[in-house]
Parts: sequence; structure tokens; C-alpha cells
Amino acid sequence: MSSPPLSPASSGSDSKPAPPAVPAVEITDALVAEHGLTPGEYRTVLEIMGRTPNLTELGIFSVMWSEHCSYKSSRVWLKTLPTTGPQVIQGPGENAGVIDIGDGEAAVFKIESHNHPSFIEPYQGAATGVGGILRDVFTMGARPIANLNALRFGEPEHPKTRHLVSGVVAGIGGYGNCIGVPTVGGEVNFHKAYNGNILVNAMTVGIAKADKIFYSAAAGIGNPVVYVGSKTGRDGIHGATMASAEFSEDSEEKRPTVQVGDPFTEKLLLEACLELMATDAIVAIQDMGAAGLTSSSVEMADKGGVGVRLDLERVPMREAGMTPYELMLSESQERMLMVLKPGREDEARAIFEKWELDFAVIGQVTDTGALELFWHGEKAARIPVAPLVDASPMYERPWEATPPRPSIAPDEVAAPDDYADALVRLIGCPDLASRRWIWEQYDHLIRGETLQPPGAADSAIVRLAGDGPLSGRGPQKALAVTTDCTPRYCLADPEAGGRQAVAEAWRNITATGATPLALTNNMNFGNPERPRIMGQFVGCVQGMGAAASALDFPVVSGNVSLYNETNGEAILPTPVIGGVGLIQDADKAVGLALPGPGLKLYLLGETTGWLGQSLYRRELQGHEDGAPPPVDLEAERLAGALVRELIDKRLVAASHDLSDGGLAVALAEMAMAGGVGASIDVEAAAGDVPPHAFLFGEDQARYCLAAAPRCAVELEALAAKAGVRATPLGETGGDALKLGDLATISLATLETAHEAWLPGYMQGEM
Repeated sequence: MSSPPLSPASSGSDSKPAPPAVPAVEITDALVAEHGLTPGEYRTVLEIMGRTPNLTELGIFSVMWSEHCSYKSSRVWLKTLPTTGPQVIQGPGENAGVIDIGDGEAAVFKIESHNHPSFIEPYQGAATGVGGILRDVFTMGARPIANLNALRFGEPEHPKTRHLVSGVVAGIGGYGNCIGVPTVGGEVNFHKAYNGNILVNAMTVGIAKADKIFYSAAAGIGNPVVYVGSKTGRDGIHGATMASAEFSEDSEEKRPTVQVGDPFTEKLLLEACLELMATDAIVAIQDMGAAGLTSSSVEMADKGGVGVRLDLERVPMREAGMTPYELMLSESQERMLMVLKPGREDEARAIFEKWELDFAVIGQVTDTGALELFWHGEKAARIPVAPLVDASPMYERPWEATPPRPSIAPDEVAAPDDYADALVRLIGCPDLASRRWIWEQYDHLIRGETLQPPGAADSAIVRLAGDGPLSGRGPQKALAVTTDCTPRYCLADPEAGGRQAVAEAWRNITATGATPLALTNNMNFGNPERPRIMGQFVGCVQGMGAAASALDFPVVSGNVSLYNETNGEAILPTPVIGGVGLIQDADKAVGLALPGPGLKLYLLGETTGWLGQSLYRRELQGHEDGAPPPVDLEAERLAGALVRELIDKRLVAASHDLSDGGLAVALAEMAMAGGVGASIDVEAAAGDVPPHAFLFGEDQARYCLAAAPRCAVELEALAAKAGVRATPLGETGGDALKLGDLATISLATLETAHEAWLPGYMQGEM
């Protein structure tokens, strides 16, 4: 969508040129449609305004009522999710969620998407996605300590995939590395469903004082409204609207709506904001994300039940001839809006000027209940805030349940001719191959608090600085953080897939010894106006809600990204879960690497050999069929509680949850990570389950544990007491993985297959 025409430059010899006039633009049905408003929505606009809106007002309604900002197709279902608990300080509705982690500290976190921009311009799209989520967290008064991501790309053979992978990874690394926040974990998958619409979800976790959280509700009639950060340009105009529509062949034309990020400026903004937050000068603060100055000013006014007046000519600009319309809709990066206590302007200005950032008082809080915009003294727009927000569309869209797929019995799936070849092919396939090529581009060690590098544990483990004996506070605490989702499960059975996404994130945190506390979600789906797609969304939300409730794992923040499709071809339903857990004593945390020979191996949980929707079935037999594995939430609770108890008692030397590829892949990953082989007795352990289903089935609520022989009796006794099956598998040692009499694969062979695919692919060799 093009920006409105600019007014011609003024002429004459007057030393003080006349202020630029606001261009008069006729509001036509075509222009309304171009702004993404339906005829019914526009009728509501007319009722609210009591007149025809001008262009700036139309633009404000357009972005505030866009899918991206209003959640109009999803709000009715998101309200059903569990969002409270004794650990929750702030649930959904603010810039980020906040949970209590003890000792007067809070973890602040959220995940957000930057899907459409990253497909159009992968470097800047991904970079500004990282920048935006960082601002959401430090706006709350938290210092960011960790970044994560969840990435989905098209099939490797697609002509755009390699370019998109390269640009997205470079953008994430470029922004995160420069600002000094470690990127500690994430996930990457490939599937043809993402050929025309990749997913780039970014998550940030920060730490704040629990009694020093900053919120966005404006207050205090007459208090100054202050703009800080970078200057405003024309980048990102209509970004929220673009993110609320499907792609087509002309998606490249949307390149001007992609923002441009500057991580060095963001670093300055972070430090300046935290410095000002150490005073008591701030009444409210909101970052300028989607819809920029519009969303930040409207949300602050609405939450505070007040009005806001903005004098737009005071906004710092980096381009000439900008109009009120452009200033309100720009999504230029690295900007914040604040309400300060009266008389604190000079104190705040000094801080931001010290950090070489723009600072401008651009308005004030009013008692009008309206957003009032002025341009060189002339009124440019006036919209009542409460109706703008309260009358925002909320649709209960028609939806169709996904038809159930038949279960596939283990003996209906052929065993491999060569078990060694099967495991080597799986461990080297695009979805399971090593991500070293990616994470080596990220600085995961900056700050010096990352205890496990990517791939060394099921969750990243980040120590909390300032803890420990030297602080006089006892053992060092750490956070375990992860992102997870299995989209193929969600496509086959959205409810089961939603359950599994939550349960796997919960398991990944549990597997390190941490107690899962809360989650954030990123709901990536196609066009909600299609009942089939809306049914996927509904099913996933229902499954997520059931799992979050059963596992005491509430949803405290999140993001919805819809219309992820091109020419009517939707992505797989992808409800990404970002989880956060707490380890009271970081020294007790365990990773997945086998630490040495002579350890006993155990499989915790029940195994039926579930091969429906498995990677074994897809990668080795070319079928994406059957029902996904069921998720028994009570079994998850019991197994998870047992694993945490075993780790707390130091009875476990290594722990890995079982997911993609099943037991064989988990064992291979543990062996490769530790450089130690293992031998298991498949026949004895599998019982009545066919060997190939025992090794490659993807039953849920399972863990593979390694324990010293002296711990075996107590481990088995605790498992029996908990009612969790603990099946002895074998022991560690040697330089190969031995799957009974079925296969012996050297670690060198596994490592070569595991490490080769991604670098070879990016070099054009695969």
C-alpha cells in the first residue's frame, strides 16, 4: 500500500516557512478496503466518529483493528487459556508476562513473530523481530538475559529456502550479538508447507526486581508524554496491516513495509531506560512496536482510562515532509513512549542525551478520554479511545473440527532392512541434523552465565547473576528456557498437537532438573476465515489449555500470527511454546550428554511403539499419515515429578526427553554429545513391542536417563513408588552405539551424518 501523497513544499521568501499542510484525501470505499477494514467494520467507525474520518484517523482504525493488533479472530479462544497461578505476577495484557522466581526477583518473558517481514526481507525481518521482543521485555524494567527462537523454513529443495535460512540466521545473530544478549536456544524445521511463508518467532527472557515492574497505563492529568530513542522515518508503514493479510505473487512489493533495525541504538536505549527506571520518574512506559506511535499511545491511554494529546511536529524525524498519517503509522525501530512525573523532564532528558538518544516531550495526558493529534497547532485527528479499543472487532469465526486420522499399529509399519542405515539417515535428516552451523553464528556465551551450550541439554540453562555463596544468598539459581512445537502432530490432530507442544516444552525443562513455571505461546496459523484453518486454531488452543492446566504451566504472554499462507496454501498449524523453569541450585542441573562409561541406562515411561506421524515413517518411508501419539497428562505429571526428584537427589548423570525419532535418536544424541558409546538389549527391553517400533516410536511422557550403578537401586525404588515404569536398557561405554543384535554404529559414523547436512546444504553441496 502506498503512502498518501505529500504536500508540495512551500514557496516564498519568508524566513519562517508555513507549516506543511495535512493533505486532504477523499475517503472512498476503495481506500477503506485498501486499509483492510470490512464494510461492517467501517460502519462501526462511522458510528464511533459520528462523521467521516480523515486519512490519519482511518489509518489509526486500520492498524488498531488489524488482526495483528486486535486479535479479532483469536481473542474469544485465547480467553479460555489458564493464565493465573501463585507464581504469576503479570499475565497476558502487558508487554510481557512476569513470574515470581523468589528472592525478590521476577522473570519477564514473551515470544513474538516476525513472519511476513522475514519472508520479504530475511535479514532485517529477523533482526527487527529480535529487537522488538527485547523491547517488550526491558519495557517492563527487566534486563534481558537470554534470547531464543523458533524457525520454520520450506523444503530444502525450494529455490528460496537457502537464501531465507542464510538471511534469517544472520539477522538474528547480527542483532542479538551486537546488543549483548546471548542467543541460547531454539528450534529449526523444514517442510514444504512453509515454502511460501516461513516462520520466525523470537523469544526474550529478562530479570527484574519483583517490586519494580513497569506497566503501560498512563496516569496523571497534565503529565508529560515523552518520546525517546531513534528518529521516526517511513520504514514499516502499514507493517501491521501487511502482517494481517495473506501473501500472493506480489509479496516482494511489500518490501517497503519491512522495518530497519539498529542494534547499537537499541543497546543505548536499553541502558538509558534501565537507568531512568532506577529513579521514580516514570509513570508509564510502552515500546513502539507494531503500529508504532498509534498503538503505544492508544494502549497507554486506554489502560489508564485517560486521554492523550500529541503535538506531532515535535516527534523527532529523520525524513523530510513527513505527515501525521506517516508519523502515527511508522514502525521505525528502537523507540519508546513514556509518561513522566511532572517536573522530571530535565532529569530524564539528561539521561537520554548522555546515551546520545533523541528525547522529546511530544504531548500530555488529558482528561478528554480521546487521542487528540495536532500538527503545528492545527487539529489533525481526534478519536475517542474507549470506543476505539472496546469496539474493536471480535469474531467467533465458523470452524470445522479436523477429521480424526486412523491409528497405525506398530506391526502395520515395515521394519527397516538395515537398522544402522535407518538411524544414520534419521540423525542426518534436515529436521534432526546438527544446528551447529546456526548456533555458532550466535554469541551464546556473552554475559558468562550460559551453563549449557546449545544442544547440550533439552533446555538452555542460564544462571542468574548475583546469586550464589558470594552474594550471601546460598546456591546459585538458574533458569531453564526452551521453545517447542511439533507441527505435523498439530495438522493430524490439533487438540493432541496442542497438548503435545505444551507437554514437550514442560518435559524439556523438567529433563534438566528445573521446575516448569509458566509459558508464552506464538500461535502461527493460516487464514482464520477458512473454517478448516480456524478449526486447527481452536483445537490447538483447547489442547494447550488442557495441558497447561494439568501441568500447572500457565500462559502469561503470547502472540498470534494468522494469514500465514500464500495463494491459499497454508502453513502447518504451528503453536510454538516458549517455556521457563527454575533450578534452585544450578549445580544440580543435568544435560543430555553421557558423561562417561559404566553408567546404567533407563527408559522412563510406557512404550507402545507409536509410529503414526513419526519421523521414521516420514523420512524413511515417505508417509505423513496416521494419528499422532496421544498425550496422557497424568502420565506426564508422574514421570516429570519423578525425573525432577531423581535429579534433585543427584541420582541422574544425564537426562533426555524422547521426542522426534524416539529412543534410538535420543540415545544417539546422548552418545554424540558425550563422546561415549552405549549398548542396549533391545529384545529384553522391548518386550512385546516390535523392535523397530520400540526404537523409533514417538510415545510421549518418556525420558532416557543415565545413572551410576550405585544409584540404580534407589532410582528403581523411587520409580516404583511413583508408579512410573523404569525399564533397564543397558549401559554406556565404547565408541559405538549398539542396538542389541540389530545394529552397531560407530559414533564417528553418527557424528559425520549428524554434522554434515546443514553446512553442506548451505554451501550448495546437498
